Amino acid sequence: MLNIAHVHHIAIICSNYAVSKHFYNEILGFPIIKETYRETRQSYKLDLAINKQQQIELFSFPSAPPRPSHPEAQGLRHLAFAVEDLEDCIKHLNEEGVTTENIRLDELTGKRFTFFADPDGLPLELYEQ
Repeated sequence: MLNIAHVHHIAIICSNYAVSKHFYNEILGFPIIKETYRETRQSYKLDLAINKQQQIELFSFPSAPPRPSHPEAQGLRHLAFAVEDLEDCIKHLNEEGVTTENIRLDELTGKRFTFFADPDGLPLELYEQ
C-alpha cells in the first residue's frame, strides 16, 4: 500500500505563458509561490497555491504540441475545483471574459457544477460544496 496523503500538484503545459499566468493567478486567484525560468529548457515553471496542500505547476515549453483530445476522450478528462458559491464564481469568471456553461446538477450527489476552459482549452470545472 502506498499510503498516499493527498494530491500534491497538477502540472499544466500552456501555449502562452503570460496569458496563462494571468488566467490562473489573476482570474482564478491562485497565489504565486515561485516563478523560475529554466534557461536550459527555455521554459518557465510557475508554482501556484491552490490551498496549503495542493499546487498547480504551470509550464511553458517552446514547441509543445496542442491538446489532442476532447473531454470525453481517454485520459485526464478535466480538473475540478471545489467552491462555496457557484453563482459568485460564475459571475466573476464572466466579468473577466471567461465563458461558462450552464449550471448542471450532479445526478449522483445533487451538487451543482459548471465547466469552463483555460486559455488553451483545458476543461476546468467548478463544483459547489
